[in-house]
Amino acid sequence: MVDVDLSQPPFSFLDEEGRERVRSGIDLAYFDRDEIILETGQSGEYVFIIHKGEVAELDTTLPGARERIGHYTAGDLFGAISILNGKSRYRFRAEQESLCYLLPKKLFLQLCDEFPPFAEFFRQTLAHKARLLTEQRAEGGVTMAGFMLAKVSECMRKPLCVGREATIADAVTTLHDSHADSLLVEGDEGAGMVTKTNLLNALVLEGREQVSPVREVASFELVTVGPDQYLFEVLVKMTRFKVERVVVMENERPTGVVELTDVLSYFSSRSYVVSLQVEQADSLDALFRASSRTPELVKALMAQGVKLRFAMGLLAALNGRIMSKAWGFLIDERYHGDSCLMVMGSEGRGEQILKTDQDNGLILADDLHWPDVHDQMQHFTETLIELGYPPCPGNIMVSNPEWVGSVTQWHERITHWAQARDGDSLMKLAIMLDSHAVAGNPSLLDRVRESLFDACSRDEIFLSYFARTALRFSTPLTLFGSLKKPQHGIDIKKGGIFPIVHGVRTMALERRIKPTSTLERLEALAADGRLDERVAEDLSEALSLFTELRLKQQLERLDGTAGDASPDRVVVQQLSSLERDLLREALHIVKDFKQSLSQRYHLEYS
Repeated sequence: MVDVDLSQPPFSFLDEEGRERVRSGIDLAYFDRDEIILETGQSGEYVFIIHKGEVAELDTTLPGARERIGHYTAGDLFGAISILNGKSRYRFRAEQESLCYLLPKKLFLQLCDEFPPFAEFFRQTLAHKARLLTEQRAEGGVTMAGFMLAKVSECMRKPLCVGREATIADAVTTLHDSHADSLLVEGDEGAGMVTKTNLLNALVLEGREQVSPVREVASFELVTVGPDQYLFEVLVKMTRFKVERVVVMENERPTGVVELTDVLSYFSSRSYVVSLQVEQADSLDALFRASSRTPELVKALMAQGVKLRFAMGLLAALNGRIMSKAWGFLIDERYHGDSCLMVMGSEGRGEQILKTDQDNGLILADDLHWPDVHDQMQHFTETLIELGYPPCPGNIMVSNPEWVGSVTQWHERITHWAQARDGDSLMKLAIMLDSHAVAGNPSLLDRVRESLFDACSRDEIFLSYFARTALRFSTPLTLFGSLKKPQHGIDIKKGGIFPIVHGVRTMALERRIKPTSTLERLEALAADGRLDERVAEDLSEALSLFTELRLKQQLERLDGTAGDASPDRVVVQQLSSLERDLLREALHIVKDFKQSLSQRYHLEYS
């Protein structure tokens, strides 16, 4: 009888008698380096369990650089799918001298028949791997559920247009005859839009004559999209810019209009109407009800296989709208034009899907007189807590006077932090760099951001201090480049996410790049020539993988299935071999990136 550890899935799905049958029925085989263990098309006769060594899984239909789709090490198994399918779809080759336990086909099939959870384990693994391979083969590495493939061109309406000489009466008649809610008006510098509400306000509230030119009441600041963009992107734009219509432009000419009702009709799950419920909320109670449904939306997005970047974009926009609506309900309108509510941290970068701790601040115009601002901000913080946004453990909230100030006061704080260069000051500057306006006057934040760039972007010594934090946490790889496997898991936030986010943040500061999203910063750095396009793409993919693994942990905690496990810790032993391989490659990308940061900012001497 062979002594082999059978305590992990899939063998943990067997009873003790089943595991004893495995121990009694397996043999041990040796494979030399580069030896083919299982060839493409070969009938499966064994399930292989690696005792020592490493084995590569190769898709021989792919180009050489991409054919390696899996990597297996001690404790991993392969060959089961070959038995279930009748032949092997891929080639398995020993990467080094390897010892493998051989579980015969007959015994394996008997165990599958007698223990359904054991058989189901292999079906799930097959589905997971098929999903990954589809993503690799799709253009740009993107695959989405069917509804995510819907394009703007499939949903847009033909634009209803009137000429520049048209009157308000002409516009009303055109809308009435067409049963439409909006039309486009020809203007001096392109098209503008008029809605039924615009026309009603013009006639009743403003007292305009029916013969007045309709272009005088049109809006020429249009939110536009292209016909080949995904419909899901339109929903993100509508949420972020607080509009219910976008104009489709092709060759600088309007070719269609997409309305919010058109977009929502494409999404069958009721979860997707959360965005509409937030927009329609006319009280704090209604906003509370809509906000409480965001976890449901996250689960639906993940279940549909939505690309993480789209999901983060929608949720960031939705969280911003929830805060903006709350601001509108609580804060007197006379203060809106002279103040700016900003969110920071992962919320400011648009990289948090589930609701996270509050990280927010307030910028005030220098001449604004707001006597009870601190009482109002305390109330606002308490309202956000009720909406599901927990208080910040570091007290970085508008209820803390240190995170409220005039433009001049913020300028003074930034100057002080840049000169101090201590850990606390550098952390506060990093937080400010990720700030994003969600309510009030965003131009106030633009002025503060410019002062931050002026104080820091050209100071090589400061940038060296600032970048050093990216190397603070070790990359969870062994000396030989394999994954560390502590029983309590590896901290994916410290070991993977943070080095990318902060390293890219440092480079964006140096180049005065304004977008706050790490993915947008990477694109800007590549366009600027500061980063090689391939490196930027690899970092984007690595960050997406880390974020998905972390989100999986967070959702399990939300469902109560993860126990007391930290949402930042990923237990390597619980991942599939494919996930482990992808994680290892991603951490090597992080390791290389940290090395380049060290050279660029001279951190090897610090």
